[in-house]
Amino acid sequence: MKAAENMIQHPPFVTRHVCNFAQQSAEKALKPALILEQVDFPKSHDLDALRNLLPDNWQVKQQYPQLRELTNWIIESRYPLHGDHPTEEEAIDSASLAQGVWQSIYQDLLSRGCLIEHQ
Repeated sequence: MKAAENMIQHPPFVTRHVCNFAQQSAEKALKPALILEQVDFPKSHDLDALRNLLPDNWQVKQQYPQLRELTNWIIESRYPLHGDHPTEEEAIDSASLAQGVWQSIYQDLLSRGCLIEHQ
């Protein structure tokens, strides 16, 4: 998440890189939650599919019911000739969405007694 935020704070920036970092941040937040819940999950970048594997009492399920936009950016960042390039606004929105997902999961981890350091 910090990489995406740093890029945004120092324009000009490569928008697809910001979107890629945002998607990866959200994915890296979801997977430890699944591990904590002892949920087997596929090797997938589909954030909606991963989020849907969490039990219903995770805030991210209600707060962020649609993560497809972030999932799509992982494809675009890896195969830049096969899709639209994100605008600066889309990159900033993606980073904001990923930050929200991260924060939601962070709060749920804290409420479950997980001691993690916020960096």
